[in-house]
Amino acid sequence: MGLRSLLLVGLLAASCCSGADILMITMGGTKSHKIPFLELAKGLVPRGHNITFLNGFPADFTLHGLQEVTPSGLVEYIRNYTNWDLLGARMRGDLPLSVWDVFRFPWQVCDATLEDKETLDLLGRKFDLLILDGAFPECALGLVYRLGVPFMYINTVGFYTGTMAMAGNPTPYSTTPVFYRPLTDDMSFLERLSNSFFTMFADVLYVPTMLCLQHMVRRHLGPDVPSVWGLGRNVSFILQNGQASVTYPRPLLPNVAEIACIHCKPAAALPKDLEDFIAGAGESGFIYVSMGSSVKAANMPDHLRKLLVQTFARLPYRVLWKYEASPALLTDLPANVKIGRWLPQQDILGHRKLRAFVTHGGLLSMFETVYHGVPVVTMPVFCDHDSNAAKAVTDGYALKLDLETLTSEKLIRAIHKVIHDPKYRRDAKRRQVLLKDQRSTPLETAIYWTEYVIRHNGAYHLQSPARNLNFLQYYCLDQVLFFLGVVYLMRSLTRLYLNPRIVQLGKEKLH
Repeated sequence: MGLRSLLLVGLLAASCCSGADILMITMGGTKSHKIPFLELAKGLVPRGHNITFLNGFPADFTLHGLQEVTPSGLVEYIRNYTNWDLLGARMRGDLPLSVWDVFRFPWQVCDATLEDKETLDLLGRKFDLLILDGAFPECALGLVYRLGVPFMYINTVGFYTGTMAMAGNPTPYSTTPVFYRPLTDDMSFLERLSNSFFTMFADVLYVPTMLCLQHMVRRHLGPDVPSVWGLGRNVSFILQNGQASVTYPRPLLPNVAEIACIHCKPAAALPKDLEDFIAGAGESGFIYVSMGSSVKAANMPDHLRKLLVQTFARLPYRVLWKYEASPALLTDLPANVKIGRWLPQQDILGHRKLRAFVTHGGLLSMFETVYHGVPVVTMPVFCDHDSNAAKAVTDGYALKLDLETLTSEKLIRAIHKVIHDPKYRRDAKRRQVLLKDQRSTPLETAIYWTEYVIRHNGAYHLQSPARNLNFLQYYCLDQVLFFLGVVYLMRSLTRLYLNPRIVQLGKEKLH
């Protein structure tokens, strides 16, 4: 009887979240934001869940049980917004994105998304859970309110801790580097001063941005939608795209789990044309060059393209280069270089003949290079690239070059150094071991906690009351101000009432 009861309980627990309808939403401006969501979806669909995924990039494949919704307004806005020359701006020493561009993106992309019929049609459906991108969740929180279901975050930007802080997670300025600066968790006094300034600057900019966004949400979804600040504090669970071995060791509340490298996979065989190209290099091997999905190599300034071509021609290695243009347009391409609009990055990183990876320092690329144990030369461009590079340099498996001062000689020296100095590959392999030494895979962790939230209709029992405290309350500054006020009051009373009496008593004694 006892065994039957246990089996019945197990079946009930398994069935309570089987066949759940889940809505995933990312409004991130680069395609890399899709990847963690798709990996989680691929893990949930075989377990009987139905996934609807709203994002700004048309689907690359079909999967039964996964429906991608790509509102035309969102797709068009992101396409126009990201038509930028990031590499040229960085080389000139300009801000890759202006303060205005940073300010306008959240509320403009919200307006473009919510005015689209495909988005509003989702409100007529029933969902059991929403999973939002922690990088830009505020607009989607209006949909959470209208649908009235629990929600989670996937924090796609590993070094961004804003949504974690709003949920009450400790993120002190002293050890939490702001995600868009080249800082680590071990900062000097001046670095901590700089980190506090830039973190507070981002917080200040956040306020008027959210006021504009709030207006858009209420315009499209109704004037009764509460403040996005309040809605955001009610998150049930956060899947953080980080892990202590590749990001930083952090104090995490019970409703946070780390899932760095959820998308990482062992290398598969390369297509024949790539394998034949690599085989022609013999045992000297090859290097791989990619600026990821957010930085279009084909948009780079011509002087940078020529610099790279000249550099590659001088290397004693073959070069695979992700470059979004036809080879016919590159008449000066050296014989040792092969380009491709898209290349199977993880299969390349896991190839035994790969000697080094030259990259922009995007988070997923840095995770992949650790997973496959490859040394890196990184040239940060924007957003979190600098902080990713700073961590990789500290961990010993990367060299960082500044695009502002890049020369062919510097790039050649850096590539030779990470290849011939064994410390770089040794440190990459050490990080690889640390990253893979986990009790469960990142995907298994993400699936467990997603189904946990579904089973319990939200994980509100895991929330911290710290999420409801403001800055002064959280750091006890209100108490410090109270005690200072008490001391000041006592001092004032002493001066007002006791000092005259003491003076009078002194005069009486003298007489």
